[in-house]
Amino acid sequence: MNLLTFLSTLGLVITGFFDARYLTLVHYKKIILVCHQIPLFVDCGKVLQSSYSTMFGIPLAVLGLINYSVLIIIIILAFISQKRFFQYWLIIQTKIGFIASLYFMFLQLFIIKSLCLYCTTSAVISTILFIIVIFSFKLALLSLIGIIYKLIVKRILFLFDPEFIHESMTGFGETLGKSRLITKFLSQYLITHHQSLKQSLAGINFNNPVGLAAGFDYEAKLTQISNAIGFGFQTVGTITNLPYEGNPYPRLGRLPRSQSLLVNKGYKNLGTNKTIQKLEGLNFALPIGVSIGRTNSQKLVTQKESITDIIQTFTKFEKSKVQHQYYELNISCPNLFGNISFYPAKNLKELLIEIEKLQIKRPIFVKMPIEKTNQETLQMLKIISQFNIQGVIFGNLQKDRKHPTLNPDEIKAAGKGNFSGKPTWSRSNELIKLAFRNYRKRFVIIGCGGVFSAEDAYYKIKLGASLVQLITGMIFQGPQLIAQINSELLKLLEKDGFNNIKEAVGII
Repeated sequence: MNLLTFLSTLGLVITGFFDARYLTLVHYKKIILVCHQIPLFVDCGKVLQSSYSTMFGIPLAVLGLINYSVLIIIIILAFISQKRFFQYWLIIQTKIGFIASLYFMFLQLFIIKSLCLYCTTSAVISTILFIIVIFSFKLALLSLIGIIYKLIVKRILFLFDPEFIHESMTGFGETLGKSRLITKFLSQYLITHHQSLKQSLAGINFNNPVGLAAGFDYEAKLTQISNAIGFGFQTVGTITNLPYEGNPYPRLGRLPRSQSLLVNKGYKNLGTNKTIQKLEGLNFALPIGVSIGRTNSQKLVTQKESITDIIQTFTKFEKSKVQHQYYELNISCPNLFGNISFYPAKNLKELLIEIEKLQIKRPIFVKMPIEKTNQETLQMLKIISQFNIQGVIFGNLQKDRKHPTLNPDEIKAAGKGNFSGKPTWSRSNELIKLAFRNYRKRFVIIGCGGVFSAEDAYYKIKLGASLVQLITGMIFQGPQLIAQINSELLKLLEKDGFNNIKEAVGII
């Protein structure tokens, strides 16, 4: 909140204070207000003498007077101290005032069927105050939403089956995305527009560096809402040539103490044809990518068959009218049938040779494993660098069930699968730095794994990632996390003296 906004807000509150003070005097002196001689709906006396003018025996005017008196103090403290406690207080109190004003306006319009101009003035002031406060203390509001999510909402959601919640939330997001009014409303608050976060990478313009990773929206439900909640880009999938209903249940689990998700879906998706049908004809407000992998089928028993399967998916998307801007090539999913692997140099090269033949103009990023040694990773990067591949993503799931970040008790109870979130953090960071040190001029590097805060995202960026992706952090921290990260990144950049996010890439 700058000085001008502070003075304007304080002026509004003082106006509300005198309005409530006057109505309090009117109440106790039993003055019948006529207001001005305005026809129809205006009758101050009727409103102020109604049974709705008191609550629990206390005149609403007195409650308003108390409200504005407290607000004067809290606004001054919030501005001077800049402490979150007072900002939280201000947000909560102005929200209560806003909701109360809506209720009292409803009473006047539909129950009493008369308006009091003084009461309406107070309602207008409360509404304006709430709007000013939530935009002036955006970070505080996002933080407060996160606190409420973690203390209440997440605890309720975590009582239910993880896959049921996932399907419900993506379905809900798909419904919200169909409403232009809702997406526009969310965009006004959750999108961070700032030149410092914008980059042009591999021919794509990114408004901010935070993306939704592959593995969450594998049914292409969220492309119309992801921009509105603050994402700078989104990857759909992983999509395979043929549909796959997913590995046997349970295939998704939570490890709260490990800050991780157990994942064993095995490329559950609608298949290429249905995914294309869903995406064709849609306009995207942010860069949308498609993650492509081999069909999870026991019928694919050879390397050649798997490559043919992948090529068919690329070919179908290239021939489609889907307006996606990039591809991800997922060679690192650990939850598939068979022993086919694209990690060995020979296998990886064979795959990339066939993809190269397609002469794809859209950029391709390769999703990398994190369990390989530095030497093995460098060997893979060397091969990838020989082809028309624009970037690499570090990385995929943690396979090591003895990893020190995994809680032993949670591991004992966990079923088949591998782990996202914080267990991927350290190794993905090491590989980001390794790739940047050796291929900074060759590849766009995307950091993925364990991003739970702006500090986490910024650390990956400083290691060498130009972009970051997340899923698990959003599930554990709340859907406001993306807006939080982008807003707080601006402060971190300013603190370090950078004018643009690209200046921070690879500084450590």
